[in-house]
Amino acid sequence: MDVDVAVKQGPGAGSAEVGDLIAGYLARLGVEFVFGIPGGAIEPFVNALARSERRGGPRCITSRHETGAAFMAEGYHSASGKLAVCFATTGPGATNLITGVASAFANHIPMLVITAQTPLDTFGRGAFQESSCTGINTLAMFEGITRYNSLVSHPDQVETKLAAAVLRAFEYPRGPVHLSVPMDVMRAEGARAHHLPRLERHLRAPDMVDETAVAELAQLLASSRSPVLVIGNRAAEAMPPILALAEARDIPLVVTPNGNGLVSVRHPLYRGVIGFAGHGSALKTLRDGRVDLVVAVGTSLGEWASNGWDELSLLNDRLVHVEASPHHFVASPMARLHVTGALATVFRQLLAGQQTRGGALRPVVDGAAEPVSHLVLEDPEGYLSDQSPILPQRLMGLLPELFPPQTRYLADTGNSFAWAIHYLHPRPDALPPGDAPRGGLFRTCLEFSSMGWAIGSAVGTALALPDTPVVCITGDGSYLMSGQEITVALAENLPVFYVILNDAGYGMVKHGQRQTGAEPLGYLLPPVDFAAMARAMGVDGHVIQSVDDLAALDIPALCRQRRPVLLDVRIDPEAKPPLEVRTNTLKGGRL
Repeated sequence: MDVDVAVKQGPGAGSAEVGDLIAGYLARLGVEFVFGIPGGAIEPFVNALARSERRGGPRCITSRHETGAAFMAEGYHSASGKLAVCFATTGPGATNLITGVASAFANHIPMLVITAQTPLDTFGRGAFQESSCTGINTLAMFEGITRYNSLVSHPDQVETKLAAAVLRAFEYPRGPVHLSVPMDVMRAEGARAHHLPRLERHLRAPDMVDETAVAELAQLLASSRSPVLVIGNRAAEAMPPILALAEARDIPLVVTPNGNGLVSVRHPLYRGVIGFAGHGSALKTLRDGRVDLVVAVGTSLGEWASNGWDELSLLNDRLVHVEASPHHFVASPMARLHVTGALATVFRQLLAGQQTRGGALRPVVDGAAEPVSHLVLEDPEGYLSDQSPILPQRLMGLLPELFPPQTRYLADTGNSFAWAIHYLHPRPDALPPGDAPRGGLFRTCLEFSSMGWAIGSAVGTALALPDTPVVCITGDGSYLMSGQEITVALAENLPVFYVILNDAGYGMVKHGQRQTGAEPLGYLLPPVDFAAMARAMGVDGHVIQSVDDLAALDIPALCRQRRPVLLDVRIDPEAKPPLEVRTNTLKGGRL
């Protein structure tokens, strides 16, 4: 559906409401889903989405909480690359969005946020849920968590401001943008398409690199005796040339927590995760005195990716930081070299230079090989244990064996992402050649770290990838906050598996208090039968207490059902998660 179609097929003959114009632009950008909750002041936009759906344009996915809508939109973008869009009505609808939008801001997600206002002539008169500058000023609330933030006060402003907002969302640093639209403006007829430059032509990042810096990096690599590559999640699209270069030079590969799953655990050059919930083998690799060059790619090197701002391992003059945008270099002023450019292009050029010098490139490692012995796990015995109640580390190891290789894994805030980062090993090497999944097979939210993020994001991911199983690993605390979003997966017939680590407590709080010597307070939760809750909602629910319970499930058949499934996993509450990087920071120490 195009903008002109919306204009011709709006509520009036030959005209459109502002909402139809917005829906038409979203259709032209390829947006398929818009996430939110209807309400009085936003109803004109919801009506436009209903008309849009009938024309084959974007359709509304109704979340159960506005924060969930923002998380869903983030998941949709991460899996599809398309603009994330969410909306809310005025007042509490808009304020409920804030946590999800803040998460998108921290994660650099291009997201269009549309909120309503009461009609213009009610501003300052105490209207129901008024959120203008004279009421509860929601525009001001979004100022610090958006890249563009504006009130649309006249129908003729909408096209210019919409174009400015969307373009800004995709500029570096990417992030959410916000348009606040009064109800009377949104339903105004006669909205005109001024034929501004087609937005879709301007949203792809130009394939440019700093040629001088790339040439300097090539020289550093050529002269380096013992380099190491550190790979973050933003390097996902550049993995083929990165792996080829590493194999040509026998360069060890380390990933950040967000980069887990980009390199197969079976790859002979893989040394594990550095930073939060990382592996001793990765730390040992980076601290080897022979290492003279560390190339960090696609990572902002925040607290958890930098191993708690570790100056010995990462943040020193051995570092070369490669990023698509220079704003990430704020975290690496000590680096020997900064390289800016499209990451895939940078590494294709480096690889071409290696081939020109006659370097023989070895084929990628056989996916059937056994896991390498030099990946050091914190608890290798627990990783293989069949004890009951099941150990979380054993569960993480089993999931990639039970689910098909294309499965996407999302790990929620808390012990969930600690266990998953350390012990969950997706299998990119088991995918068909050339089938590199956008964004990788594993995602978590380490920056803003909202509990419940994965619950909503899994829905958006599954909508973008309707034929791909999605596994959401979450805790009982997070599920009690946001678990109602499972009914959206049910309504949309999505194969999302909610794996709940049920230990009757806020596990990260409990173990963090123990490791830091804090008072043991506020971490207990009542025992809950989440499987019974799921069944009450019409969702398949299964209690898992042992490895045998998990093995008894026919996972392939459950994937083919195209329905959500909840696994209530009664884990050993005393199993100690790998939290040392975080607890060391809380205690004021350094590794």
